[in-house]
Amino acid sequence: MDWTDIALRLAAATVIGMVLGLNRDLHGKPTGMRTLGLVGLGAALAVMAVIDPTVGRGDGLNAVSRVVQGILTGIGFLGAGVIVRGSGDARVRGLTTAACIWVTASLGAACAVAAWPVIAIAVPLFFFVLVAGGPIEKALRARFGRPVENGTDSSERPPA
Repeated sequence: MDWTDIALRLAAATVIGMVLGLNRDLHGKPTGMRTLGLVGLGAALAVMAVIDPTVGRGDGLNAVSRVVQGILTGIGFLGAGVIVRGSGDARVRGLTTAACIWVTASLGAACAVAAWPVIAIAVPLFFFVLVAGGPIEKALRARFGRPVENGTDSSERPPA
């Protein structure tokens, strides 16, 4: 892997994270461009450190698997930090933001291994879920008689 390839992979992971974070920034959510940009970069950096002897030790597929498992576990803790339940409020908030952090880390790892077709399909799907998911949920709730709550997706409502 040469310097150009390394720079492309790290830049792609960072830029994808920042673009995904822009959506969260525009909706006033706790994670935004900087956080998700760094999550993407960090995931790519960790994976790249083990896939190429010129970057790291190059221990092969086993090492990549362990690093990806570690990233996804660690990112779970970061995601858990944005999930909150207010006192006296049965609603859980931040699940979508936590999922965004997790997907961004996965996309960063995909950039590290240059899985460009996977990334090309995953990023538009990510945006589809973020942009169209809320209106689709509201329409389905209205159609099937479940009450619509302002700005709350189904994962953030109290259990029935």
